[in-house]
Amino acid sequence: MKDTAFVCLLSILPNACLAQEPVHIGSQRQLFLDNFVISQIDDLQQRMHQPVKHGAVIEPDQPWETTLQIRCAPIWDKEKGVFKVWMITSTNIPDLAGTSYAESKDGLHWTRPTLGQTEINGSLENNFLSVVPGDSWPDNGIANVVYDPDDPDPNRRFKGFYGVINRRPMVSANGIDWTLLEADELPSQDESNLSYDPANRIFIATLKRRGPYGRSHGIWTSRDFTNWKDTGVLFHADELDQELGIKQMDARQADTRYQLQRPLWKISDTYKGKTAKPRVDVYNVGLFRYEEFYIGTPAMFHSNGNRWNKDGFHLIQLVAGRDLKTFNRLGDRHTFIGPSMLGTGAYDLTQLIGPTAPVVRGDELWFYYTGIKYRARPKDADKKAGTVCLAVLRRDGFVSLSAGQQPGKLITRQIISSGNRLRLNLAVHDGGQARVALIGDNNEPLPGYDLADCNPLREDDVNQTVSWKSGSDIQHITGQSIRLHIKIQDADLYAFQFTDGD
Repeated sequence: MKDTAFVCLLSILPNACLAQEPVHIGSQRQLFLDNFVISQIDDLQQRMHQPVKHGAVIEPDQPWETTLQIRCAPIWDKEKGVFKVWMITSTNIPDLAGTSYAESKDGLHWTRPTLGQTEINGSLENNFLSVVPGDSWPDNGIANVVYDPDDPDPNRRFKGFYGVINRRPMVSANGIDWTLLEADELPSQDESNLSYDPANRIFIATLKRRGPYGRSHGIWTSRDFTNWKDTGVLFHADELDQELGIKQMDARQADTRYQLQRPLWKISDTYKGKTAKPRVDVYNVGLFRYEEFYIGTPAMFHSNGNRWNKDGFHLIQLVAGRDLKTFNRLGDRHTFIGPSMLGTGAYDLTQLIGPTAPVVRGDELWFYYTGIKYRARPKDADKKAGTVCLAVLRRDGFVSLSAGQQPGKLITRQIISSGNRLRLNLAVHDGGQARVALIGDNNEPLPGYDLADCNPLREDDVNQTVSWKSGSDIQHITGQSIRLHIKIQDADLYAFQFTDGD
C-alpha cells in the first residue's frame, strides 16, 4: 500500500542565499521540512506524505477493559529485549481507571504481565500500575514516560509524569516501580506529552492550557527532570484553522462513510440561547526531536457547534521547527493521520490522539496513536471503544521534493560535510532517475563530478549511495565548501546525508 501525499508550493529562497556563509552539516540527515538547506529549486513540488495504517495493535481484551489510550511512544528495553508501553485505561468497574502496562518483542504482539500492584475484583493478577496506594483517577494516571540513557543512575533512567491534572515528575529503574521526585508540580489540564531530546539532553513537555480559540499547549523544558522552565511558547489554533475547519466539517457531514453520531452544526442553529458556532482547537500535541527538527503532531479537534465539546472529531496534522520557539504548519495544514471509514472494523473513527514520537524501526518510522470510535457515545455503542493503533511511515518520509516526467532540480546552499559517501533517501518511479553533481566555490562542477559523470540512481531505497565514473568515495572533499546539484525525474527525494562507509 502506498502512502498518500499532499502537494503544496515550496517557497524559494532568494539568490542572495548564494552569498551566505557555508553551513556545517557534518553527517546529519538533511530533510526538506523548511528551506534552510535550499538555494534554488526548479520544477519540484513539496509533498507531505501520510503514514500507512496497520490498525489496532493493543485492543481492550481484558474483561474489565473498555478503552485504551496512549500518550507516549513505546520504549525499547535493551536489557530485557522488549518494548514497553503505558496506557490510560478505562474500565467497566465503577471508580476504576488508571494506567496499565504492556510488553512486546516485535511492537505488534503485546502481552499484559501480572504486576500485583492493584486489586481488581479481589485479585492482584492484572497489569495495572500503582505509584501511590489509594490514589484514584485522575491522580493515579501515568500518561507520559520516556527513557533517558544518559542518566548515570540506572534507577532514574525511566522518567515520567504522575497525575492527569497537573504533573509530578517521577523516576524508575524498570518503568514498573516508580519513585516520586522532590519537585514542584507542573501545572496542566488533562492533556500532556513528554519527549527526550538526546542531542541537546533536554526533556520537553507539552502541557494543556487555554488559548485564543480554546485548548492550546505550552512548552516546558528541563535538563535534570526536576527543575522545569515554562518557555511560554504555545501551540494554538488561529483564524485560518476556523475557516478550514468549517470546510472539513461540511465535507465530513456530506460523506456518509464518516458519519458522526449527531448532525453537525448549522449556522442558523442555537444552543442554550446562543448562535451555533463551530470551533477548532488543539486537543493534544506530541513534540519530538527528529534529526535537526522538532516535529509536532497536533490533534486538531473539530467541535460540533450545536454541542461544543460534546461531539466532533480529530484530525492529526504536522508542524516543524528548528528551535522550540517557531513552528511551521506542514502540508498546507492537510491531515497527517485522519479517521478510518465506518464498516472497516477500525477504532479510529472519531477521536484520534496523535503520536508522542515515532519508534525508528530500520527503514521505517512507527507511530503509535490513540483511536476511539466515539466522541458522543450512542445508545448502541460498542463496549470496547478505544485502542492503540499503528501507522508506518518511510524513514525521513514526512516531506519530499518531487518531480514528474518533467525533470526538476535542487541546488543546495554551500555546505561543509563529513564522511566519504553521499547517500540519498530517494523513491524513483518507473522510468525515473536521479543524478548528482558536486559544485565548487566557483559555481562550476568539480572535475569528474558533473551530472553527466554521475551514475543514474533508479531504485526506491532510503539509503542509496551516489557514485560517479570515478567511484563513490568523496573523502577528498571533506571539509570543503560545496553545493549539491540534484536532478530528479519521476522521483521523490526525502533527504540526503554524508556518511562513512564502503
